[in-house]
Amino acid sequence: MRILFTTAPGYGLTFPIVPLVWAARAAGHEVLVATTGEMVDAAARAGLPVADVLPGHDVWQELIRATGSQEQTPGFERFLAERGLTEAYEKLPRDGGPFSLFTLTMTQGSIEVGRSFGAELVVHTTDHPTGRLTAVALGVPVLEVGNRVSWSSRDGSFRTGRNFYDDDELSLTLRAQLGIPDGPPEVIARIDPRPPSMGGLVGDEPDQVDGLPWWPMRFVPFNGGSAVPEWALQRQDRPRIGVTLGTVVPVMSGTSSLSVVVEALGGFDADVVLAGREADLADVSPLPDNVRAVGFLPLSAFLPTSSLLVHHGGSGTTAAALHYGVPQLVLPAFADNPMSAERVVDRGVGLSHDPTTVDVEVVRAAVRKLLEEPAFGTAAREVSAEMALQPSPASVLERALAAFPG
Repeated sequence: MRILFTTAPGYGLTFPIVPLVWAARAAGHEVLVATTGEMVDAAARAGLPVADVLPGHDVWQELIRATGSQEQTPGFERFLAERGLTEAYEKLPRDGGPFSLFTLTMTQGSIEVGRSFGAELVVHTTDHPTGRLTAVALGVPVLEVGNRVSWSSRDGSFRTGRNFYDDDELSLTLRAQLGIPDGPPEVIARIDPRPPSMGGLVGDEPDQVDGLPWWPMRFVPFNGGSAVPEWALQRQDRPRIGVTLGTVVPVMSGTSSLSVVVEALGGFDADVVLAGREADLADVSPLPDNVRAVGFLPLSAFLPTSSLLVHHGGSGTTAAALHYGVPQLVLPAFADNPMSAERVVDRGVGLSHDPTTVDVEVVRAAVRKLLEEPAFGTAAREVSAEMALQPSPASVLERALAAFPG
């Protein structure tokens, strides 16, 4: 079978679905990832065939310009005009997150790529409606995959109306512009990757919402590949603490909270691993002697030997720590970060604090609590054990193909 995977162009939006693409390819299916921006190279480095649906344009930079009320770049302005999308762009909500912009700019290219590829099935992430529209245009069914452990539209915990459904103004504009038929695609199932005790499905029995089946799936962390350094494989006598703000927060909100965390942890008898792009960490200096800056080293390289992770609340980061049974201190930034933090605190696997008011003493007190009170580690290991019992991506794919129409 020829399966088209459509994802939005962000690490936290694309990486969670990579293990499912691997499963499809390992099962002998032809696969193609339809995305753009940095994810073209990231998917290729993950060993996947990928097509750039918006070549020549950096939609992330246009998003940053739009949220900052800056003018479009000339090339992007021409692109919108040539596609007849200028009016639709001007109507996009500036406070609605990136999803509407991704849908506006990526749908035509995704349809064209899917048609050329001969896609028989579209697999799309919940937050990327382009996949749904592509499936309707191609007349093929979809498998919708949740790519976050912090929310799911199954329980209504992240509904925005305009961003995720087919009857909003943007969708109607694109349907008219691209000749996409009315109505939703045929949905085989929707996949929920959350652990049972954090809102996910219990066991492997499907749930039913709005007449559609929901299936559970184990979250398998993928943070990129790397050569794992020797120190990351070794457990130390003193705690190892990972620290990251991901890839988006440093660009959108800066690194002031990261500087506070680094200063606070410099006073601990612990090995601190600071992960992030070198350009994003340039202002976080000088580093204490016990802090090791490791660049863009995947979390999976050092989380197995870590005692704690301090981070921004990105869903993939949150889920990776859960997978490895590591307690967390979350300093939530924006988007669904606060929801991730809330679920972490409610389940007892970590603590949270507002990054705009955090200071050195607050961080030190939280870290001491997380390292010294065993309840956090116990809860984190319980969630990890739950996740290990959920159906693997390979088994979910097999189930989906068994339910494939015809």
